[in-house]
Amino acid sequence: MKRYIYIIIMCLALPLCQAQAQPLSIEQCRQMALKFNKERQSATLSTEAARFTMKSYYAQFFPNLSLAGFGIYDTGDGGLNVEGGMLPVGSMATGSFVPSGSFAYFPGLNLDYKLGFIYSGSVVLKQPLYMGGRIQAAYRMSRMAVDLYRQGERMTEAEVIQRADEAYARVVNARELQQVAEKYQALLLELDKNVESAVRHGLKMENDRMKVQVKLNEVELQLRRAQNGVRLATMNLCHATGQPLGTPLEVSSQYPAVDDAQAIQTDDVSARPEIAMLDYQRQIAGQQVRLARSEMLPQLALLAKYGYTHGVEFNGRSLLDGWNFAGGVTLSIPLYHFGEHSNKVKAAKTRLQQSEVELENKRELMLLELNRAANNLDEARLEVSLAEKTLAQAENSMKLSRQQYDAGLEPLSDYLESQATWQQAYESLVNAHFQRYLSSVAYLRSAGMLVQ
Repeated sequence: MKRYIYIIIMCLALPLCQAQAQPLSIEQCRQMALKFNKERQSATLSTEAARFTMKSYYAQFFPNLSLAGFGIYDTGDGGLNVEGGMLPVGSMATGSFVPSGSFAYFPGLNLDYKLGFIYSGSVVLKQPLYMGGRIQAAYRMSRMAVDLYRQGERMTEAEVIQRADEAYARVVNARELQQVAEKYQALLLELDKNVESAVRHGLKMENDRMKVQVKLNEVELQLRRAQNGVRLATMNLCHATGQPLGTPLEVSSQYPAVDDAQAIQTDDVSARPEIAMLDYQRQIAGQQVRLARSEMLPQLALLAKYGYTHGVEFNGRSLLDGWNFAGGVTLSIPLYHFGEHSNKVKAAKTRLQQSEVELENKRELMLLELNRAANNLDEARLEVSLAEKTLAQAENSMKLSRQQYDAGLEPLSDYLESQATWQQAYESLVNAHFQRYLSSVAYLRSAGMLVQ
């Protein structure tokens, strides 16, 4: 029974193992790198924080509703006594008091007051009507900040993708170099077998086999270095994609497709996220000028209050005891602040000019970077073309040398040299393909086309 269970488990696990053995594509490595990269996560959180800040500034356009209250206990008390007596009686028909000649008795008045416990609670509504453009400027700045941080995300994504592509390409390059070393070793092993047979039959000298053995020792060291290069390149890819360093990642045996027919432009960097970020910084600096200028303009707001007030006793009865409503406006007009506000405006204008200068300076530097990347890509394309021709020539030369050596018309040293030349040409082609891919990625990033 246990045996059948084991067979069922193996059958179920077989498709999973085959799926895991599928090599990772460059897109999968990019997604893994973006998912686990801490810098990209930080950039995303910065954008999210800027979005919440924008919403908080947008809320300033609407009324501000708050609950206010206070309470105080005061021991103050006292009284006011008005003596009574006979008072003249008259009329105010002519606008002034005219006595009628008769008198009335006023009994007097005794007023006692006591402060005691006074408290009040109310709901206050404040609606900004005109703040000199301060709210509008702050809201525009917050919207631009969100766009700025989004461009920061694009910049971080481009950096992460470039590092992931380079790590991916290094694995492919290291494995190709290992294959070159293995093919070179196979050629030498075949030659060693033939030379050994020739020596055994007295057709070659033992010295010839020693020469082959020296080359075999050299290629054995090269193969070990290539194997170590594959291991280190795979560990580097694990680090770039956020995986444990010992994860056995499998990648394709070829580089992602590179369009050699793609036109190279060297005069436009407007698609780069860095340019967009600098432009948003310039626009934010312009809004800061408006924000500083708003402090020199009048500010008008509407106020409304409804609440309950209790306190102050007169002759044992509360003078204030009931609900009440109040409404009005507040107006603030700055007059003179000894240059405080005007200097803030001048400082903001200076920062605006500084941001414009920085934008132009960085644009020129990015154009230089784009031209350098374009030149490197053009040279890498030419290097691949020349390396392919060189390898074809080295293969033909090695074949001719083999024929000459087999016919006894060429010494073994010349044939070994032709093999070494073929190996060097092969390695040069592998490295040329590697450099062309890296140059293509660097060019796309410099032109702002690596991420959308």
